[in-house]
Amino acid sequence: MAEAKFTIIDGGRVAEVGAREGVELARRAEAAGRPVAVDPDERVAYLGVSARERATALASLEAPDFTLPDLDGRLHSLSRHRGTKLLLVAYGSW
Repeated sequence: MAEAKFTIIDGGRVAEVGAREGVELARRAEAAGRPVAVDPDERVAYLGVSARERATALASLEAPDFTLPDLDGRLHSLSRHRGTKLLLVAYGSW
């Protein structure tokens, strides 16, 4: 009988692994200080970023890159404006 598959989500990457390998990856992540959220019924685990990595990213004051469309559908990436001041307006109708 084939081993059941387990979905690991790590930093935006998704991988299907055997259940034993998934448990081992989650154990190692937790030992490294990374938060781990596991749903055994759904056979999925999310490996978070360690507090140290997150604190370093926040201290750098550098926003993560992202790409969003404007009202005309043209895509704009934050990285294209690196080193310049930029005003980002977010609106929600709720």
